[in-house]
Amino acid sequence: MGIFERYLSLWVALCLAAGVILGSAFPALFQWFAALEVAHVNLPVAVFIWLMIYPMMVQVDFASLKAVGQRPQGLYLTLVINWLVKPLTMTALGWLFFKVIFADLIDAQSASEYLAGLILLGVAPCTAMVFIWSHLVKGDANYTLVQVSLNDLILIIAFAPIAAWLLGISNITVPWDTLLLSVLLYVVVPLVAGVLTRRWLLASGSEARLNDFLASIKPLSISGLLATVVLLFGFQANTLLAQPERVVLIAIPLMIQTYGIFALAYVAAWLMKLPHRIAAPACMIATSNFFELAVAVAIALFGLHSGAALATVVGVLVEVPVMLSLVALANRTRRWFPA
Repeated sequence: MGIFERYLSLWVALCLAAGVILGSAFPALFQWFAALEVAHVNLPVAVFIWLMIYPMMVQVDFASLKAVGQRPQGLYLTLVINWLVKPLTMTALGWLFFKVIFADLIDAQSASEYLAGLILLGVAPCTAMVFIWSHLVKGDANYTLVQVSLNDLILIIAFAPIAAWLLGISNITVPWDTLLLSVLLYVVVPLVAGVLTRRWLLASGSEARLNDFLASIKPLSISGLLATVVLLFGFQANTLLAQPERVVLIAIPLMIQTYGIFALAYVAAWLMKLPHRIAAPACMIATSNFFELAVAVAIALFGLHSGAALATVVGVLVEVPVMLSLVALANRTRRWFPA
């Protein structure tokens, strides 16, 4: 785990502060960035998010799916939590906090947008950072690759309808054309580009060349994430300076969701008697989020200045320290699982 991944929350926090300072000092500059749109897609943010997502997609190996029938219990656990349980619990927690508990603290419009951001996080299972979590808990790397590859295939089909359904039952209007365009831009296109790049590198060299390429583009991914955070918090500068407590209010249900989902998945893995090298990564995949996709879709659906975009970026701030604490817990409880 490199220095950027290890201290990702610190970099995000620093970029958050930088975005707010720059946004309040140079509002005209950020208004100019905000105006660079085509078909409801902000071009600077789209470029930065592509820099985030593309390196992750190069890691996906669909050839690994030929092993999908081997030890399927871990796959069952991940898929059930990711696609049946997690979206519903995130929606329920978001509704409870922003429509009931925090109802007197937040206006109705902002509450709906924060809820939308949480829903988008809940419907987007992790595809990249999970390789780091799996490594840190000494997981089966090949099995993790199968899980991630299968998740990506399901993501292409299931993300848009599940997100639209959950946003709809929360009385949030969903522009279907924008949602489908977002999935095309931020899932399908980078996934195809990643698969083609991977095949070209392996055909023209070796796995060592592929690994060298991944190492060389990893800084682009982190840079894209940090640049996106600066822009988003620059766009939100006035709101955050007037109401800084909003970040804390958004973080509360996110933290409850993360710890709660991990506990549910970990107990289920223990009851299923999965070996730790499969159980721990399966639970990490079920717990963490594809926040890059959530950020992109929130911006496309609700706008750069929306509460939904803010909520998804707070998800970045919360996820890394929480996931590292869960890695520590998983390593301490290794003896609970079969060898």
